[in-house]
Amino acid sequence: METLLEEPATASTSRSRVLVADDQNDILEALTFLFRQEGFEVETANSPAAMVEALEARRYDLLLMDLNYTRSTTTGREGLDLVSRIRAFDETLPVGVMTAWGSIELAVEAMQKGVADFVLKPWDNARLVQIMRAQIQLGRARRAERRVEEEEHTQAREIQQALLPKKIPQVRGCEISAAWRPARHVGGDYFDVTELSEGRLALCIADVMGKGVPAALLMSNLQAAIKAIEPAEPRELCDRLNRLIFSLTGPGRLISLFYAVLEMKRKTLAYSNAGQNAPILARGDGSFLRLTDGGAPLGAVEDWAFEQGEVALAAGDRILLFTDGISEARGTDGEEFGDDRLLALVRKNRALSAAEIQQKVQDAVGWSSGRKFDDDATLLVLALDSEG
Repeated sequence: METLLEEPATASTSRSRVLVADDQNDILEALTFLFRQEGFEVETANSPAAMVEALEARRYDLLLMDLNYTRSTTTGREGLDLVSRIRAFDETLPVGVMTAWGSIELAVEAMQKGVADFVLKPWDNARLVQIMRAQIQLGRARRAERRVEEEEHTQAREIQQALLPKKIPQVRGCEISAAWRPARHVGGDYFDVTELSEGRLALCIADVMGKGVPAALLMSNLQAAIKAIEPAEPRELCDRLNRLIFSLTGPGRLISLFYAVLEMKRKTLAYSNAGQNAPILARGDGSFLRLTDGGAPLGAVEDWAFEQGEVALAAGDRILLFTDGISEARGTDGEEFGDDRLLALVRKNRALSAAEIQQKVQDAVGWSSGRKFDDDATLLVLALDSEG
């Protein structure tokens, strides 16, 4: 649950805003009197529903809540469940809990769920106020740190998006369409389409092992290296990239890459597959090929000799390049989409345009409708004109 909430005022401009939740009015009155005397701005809620409604409407510097309500007056279970719900939409809010039925086990579980402090009733006024002030300061520091992180992530995403092609070059006789989706703010997937000469394009799709900023940084280095090496035959490019990646990265930091050169005058696709998901070449007659020639992922073996494959293309052919974020996308049942389902989808829709096939795949894997993407997902579709 995400809600746009107003930011809490800083200590220099306003009093700290505190929400107190308890189903006993006398306790609410006592705490309200105490906290206002100490300079806090206080709001109250006398039920779990009222507390959640208040939290969704405004942002607070601290929540002080009872663990026991009408459904469970001694176990604290209802309050602990509420803590989990609160944490789902505000991870930075300091939460203090109070109960008259405390135990070590209950306190430990509360802390594990993200409770900042645990107070037994009846409370000591001075200690309670001291706890609240300390937790408010910690909470403000966490929120300030989170804002900085979000700004950095936004900037990193903008930089990474700028490295991707803003417009896909097109060549006569072939339509090309692409889509990219990082699992986090930034990702380790990369694709590019570069015009080498008239009627000749370089196609690339790659995936760094890992996610987030480290993967994105390595991917930016890969992109710069590819631009420096082009134009080159796919096998030569993979050889040179592999030596570079092996020298720059530590063990286990691998990159899978598929690089190809499309020549429309000869209607050929020369390629080298360095550990990437084998692209699908769906023929107009319903047959298909998987483009597997190449070798190990970049960075796995320093002196790997990559192979180069070449396929003749024909009118009506469709080529699908994809990273494992597509094939491994999970449905609501936890099942992966899988290569077989992807292959069947492309073969069934092979008469459609590149953009239409891309949309079909995105719809099928739930690009924007519920499937869980545990990894970055990238898709590149080529469609040769049916008239040849």
